[in-house]
Amino acid sequence: MSKKFFGAPCCRARGFDARDVANVRTVKNVSRACHACHLNGTATPSAVWVTTGLATVVLGLLAACAMHAMPQQAAATPAVTNPGPSRVIELRIGDEVEPIMEEYITGGIDQAAKEHASLVLITMDTPGGLESSMMMIIQHILSSPVPVVVYVSPTGARGASAGFFILLSADVAAMAPGTHTGAASPLEAVGGVPISVDDTLKKKILNDATAFLRSYAAMRGRNVALAETAVTDGKAFTETEALKGKLIDIIAKSSEDLLAQLDGRSITRFDGSTLVLNLKNAERVHLDMSARQKFLARVVQPDIFFILLIVGVLGLYTEFTHPGMVAPGAVGAIAIVLALFAMHILPVNFAGLLLIVVALALFIMEAKYTSHGVLALGGVVAMLMGALMLIRSPMTGAGVSLGVALGVTMPFAAVTILLMRLVLRTRSWRQTTGLERLIGAPAEVTEAIVPAAPSAPQEAVASGASGPPGSTAAPVAEAERGVLAGAHTASGADARERQFAGMVRLQGELWRAVAAQPVPAGARVRVVRIEGLTAYVAPADDAGPWEHHAV
Repeated sequence: MSKKFFGAPCCRARGFDARDVANVRTVKNVSRACHACHLNGTATPSAVWVTTGLATVVLGLLAACAMHAMPQQAAATPAVTNPGPSRVIELRIGDEVEPIMEEYITGGIDQAAKEHASLVLITMDTPGGLESSMMMIIQHILSSPVPVVVYVSPTGARGASAGFFILLSADVAAMAPGTHTGAASPLEAVGGVPISVDDTLKKKILNDATAFLRSYAAMRGRNVALAETAVTDGKAFTETEALKGKLIDIIAKSSEDLLAQLDGRSITRFDGSTLVLNLKNAERVHLDMSARQKFLARVVQPDIFFILLIVGVLGLYTEFTHPGMVAPGAVGAIAIVLALFAMHILPVNFAGLLLIVVALALFIMEAKYTSHGVLALGGVVAMLMGALMLIRSPMTGAGVSLGVALGVTMPFAAVTILLMRLVLRTRSWRQTTGLERLIGAPAEVTEAIVPAAPSAPQEAVASGASGPPGSTAAPVAEAERGVLAGAHTASGADARERQFAGMVRLQGELWRAVAAQPVPAGARVRVVRIEGLTAYVAPADDAGPWEHHAV
């Protein structure tokens, strides 16, 4: 029996016949097309040849497309490394490093990262600032996906204290000719006043500051040993000394010169990666502080915060002691609200606030009691100490300066004592409102003050009915005399006073009058005290300065 071939060349080439169809699944090197042919048993030679030809054509087209795409892909690869023109974001630290400055710098770095900028250039001229704000800025610089360059400029600028820490944290540290940096000792001063502290505390703060500096300066390739001397010894460096000591990387005359030196420069990022800067014809975008940030940056400065706090307290104190002045109260309320806002942002030491409150209490006591200046001196000392302790920033020594503390404390002490003395003096003045204003006022007797009738009130009213015809005051006066005659019998002095009663004209009004002695009609008397609707009077001969007053 002859072998029956299915006509497929591949089958004949491999020697498969009809008997091998049952075992075709066990043959690993049989193609899918032949597999289908043998299983179906329906393939014809023409169908196999057409299928094989189509497969060959398709494979050829795919190979041609792949060969055509490879040069295009190779040509497109450089476009990924050159995304477009370079963009430099420029920021500036031109004052103390505080929370609003921190918000501005960190916001600029974040914006540069969102815009995929090529570089962040921070121009710096600062005397220092707060430790907490400095650390936040350094953290953003170290973690920034965009390279950051810190440039101490212009000529005469400085990067002292907190500025020195920020300078060494940059990918590239640069300085202009005639600038200096360093003086970063955390215990150099508090509020500008040199202080001495416990050795253990001093070592603790110094070790913390130097460890923080080493944590990133070594990764930037800086001279760590030399950098530590700025912290431990308060040493400062000119731009030439900093470059020779490997604290900075470049000395540049201007920002244009700096960018020209950086173009094509290879830098090592904090994570160890290497980057080549391409800054040729770079677009420079300068970011300024917003109007809100500029205003708040002034408010949160330690000196301004202290002034606002004192002005607020003094304004409210003036309004409380002299009601109705309005302006001191309005100014004081605004100042105290701004001071509270700054207090919320700044690292305030509440021991300093307590000392300021104690100073205010001592100033008030100085006005009230005779201490020969001891209480006033204690208040000045307490306020100075409170001002210098008001802000906590041990690593950078920032706080209220001594000049501002003295310039505010002395006038505040003088004004507070003066206002309190005026308040106490007014207590001896005669009342100008209410019935109390009548004490000491002159009066004229319109109905003789004579001994009151010893009869009961009812008899006094009856006897008053027989007074002069048409007189309405006589019955009332007689009735009141009867009431006065029978009242306050328990006190001998009051009984003698109430033996004489009459009527007086007091500031255009008729008043019932009681005196300790008889007074004829038309005589002048003075008011001793007022009880209800009755005026107690005395002869004008004893009135002193009131005897010539008009009625």
